Amino acid sequence: MAYDGLVNYSIVQEIKDIMLNGKVDKIYEPNFDEIILGVYSNGNKFALNINTNSMYYRANLTTNAKPNPNQAPNFCMTLRKYIQNTHITNIYTNNLERIVFIEFEGYNKSKDFSTKKLIIELMGKYSNIILTDKDNIIIDSLKHFSINSGSYRNIFAGSKYELPKDDKLDLFAIQDKEEFYRVLENNSHKLNTKSLAKIISSTFTGISKKSIFSFERDLCIEDELEESSSAFLYTYIQNVLFKTQNVFCKKFENDYSLIFDENKKKMPLEINYFLDDYYTNKENINAFATYRDYLLKLILVRLKRLNAKLVLINDKIEECNEADKYKLYGELITNNLYRIDDHNKNSIELENYYDDNNLIIIPLDGSITPSKNAKKFFKKYKKLKNAKEFVDIQKKSVEADINYLESIIYEINSADSILSLDGIYTELQDTSIVKDKSKKSKKIKKNKTSTENQTLHDFLKYTVDGFTVLVGKNNKQNDYLTTKVAKKDDIWLHVKDFHGSHVILKTENKIPSQETINKCAKIAKEHSKANQSNNITVDYTYVQYVKKPSNSRPGMVIYTHEQSVTVK
Repeated sequence: MAYDGLVNYSIVQEIKDIMLNGKVDKIYEPNFDEIILGVYSNGNKFALNINTNSMYYRANLTTNAKPNPNQAPNFCMTLRKYIQNTHITNIYTNNLERIVFIEFEGYNKSKDFSTKKLIIELMGKYSNIILTDKDNIIIDSLKHFSINSGSYRNIFAGSKYELPKDDKLDLFAIQDKEEFYRVLENNSHKLNTKSLAKIISSTFTGISKKSIFSFERDLCIEDELEESSSAFLYTYIQNVLFKTQNVFCKKFENDYSLIFDENKKKMPLEINYFLDDYYTNKENINAFATYRDYLLKLILVRLKRLNAKLVLINDKIEECNEADKYKLYGELITNNLYRIDDHNKNSIELENYYDDNNLIIIPLDGSITPSKNAKKFFKKYKKLKNAKEFVDIQKKSVEADINYLESIIYEINSADSILSLDGIYTELQDTSIVKDKSKKSKKIKKNKTSTENQTLHDFLKYTVDGFTVLVGKNNKQNDYLTTKVAKKDDIWLHVKDFHGSHVILKTENKIPSQETINKCAKIAKEHSKANQSNNITVDYTYVQYVKKPSNSRPGMVIYTHEQSVTVK
């Protein structure tokens, strides 16, 4: 459901009595499109979340914590200057427009007594937060607009605040259901439709089609203009507006709607906190997906380059493998110079005494003599021979990097929270294999809410037959569990030949049964790239036999004295 005027009106009706005379004691800006006002009222602390994001715009009380940046942005500093420590004297809406007005009065941080007004416009991508004085002169705003840049009104410091244009009717001006029906019938001809939802949403301010659809569903009526249906809807909307103690938010699949139930009374601030959880959950899901896709793109770009580099290395190795051929060419020419005309030619045919004197055609550089060609072949032989050792080392390094990045891709696809992604991002920052210098990375880093210590301790815990089992969710956690948390007599498990988590079975000086180890092996399989496969081998050994080579990639270990179990 869209956050329309009905929802906005219902929220304000819930909070206005609770927030009146409340003192603004905190103001912070978690990100560039959100402001949090901390209000102390009637012995309780509240947090008013004002969000101007084009997808999640809203104003409601929140219990979900948001990060407080170390350095406050300019608009946040302006709000602190003018309204922090003042009291809220009024909260209201302009009928069903998606605008909230909050009036403040008191001594600000400069010890000056003042009257200020915060105007919250919740209109999709044009959502804004505007601070004005008592004469409606704009002091500052979160977003600035000018007539010169194409806007129909000025929103910047010093200009007079004007309400947004609205050519729709005000529902509060309708006297009864008969007038309501007459207006709808008249507009149905102009709109050339009989859809109640379309007619009402196009006629009246602040009522969305989704709201009407949900009301029709609750009333069990068709979406067609009839006098009886119109009367039912008018009564329903009036109940939503004036019997607020019986109005609720109800979730329908991945959406929600306002409903009226005269047989039920809601809890205080029920709509506020419903929407708070609903939109916070959507924000987290979207933030997680954006973060995950960004990290995947970062890895895949680097992986593509490494694979291209590996192709070139393999081509070079194939060329190096032909080094002996150039040595043979040089020897045959040198040993037969006495019978070769020392004139420039493009090829020469000689007996190959390494192959029963079968004839071999040797291609030559026609710009130089055969003797110089022989020297050129020997030089190329030495060059390829020396290069072979280098490219073999280079190939191992590139293959190790590719293998490591594939393990990172598995971790990203297995991540279940932003905290998990933070751990992976921190790991990437600590390695030189991926360098992230984009502006987007700085934004992600700025909005991160966790520390590296939190990500290290975000591993999974299970209880199996009374034993504690720990599972790493990324390479750094795997290292941490294996080298810092686990003791020598604990049992380490890992799926063989697949990327996966390190699993630690804490023995606590006890000897687990084979059945317990088998259950832990199943956990190791479930937390690996082979989780959908059958008959997977899981190796296990005591932690004392697991070693991490120096300068190795995160999560990379070698182990001995292992035993294996097959998980079906």
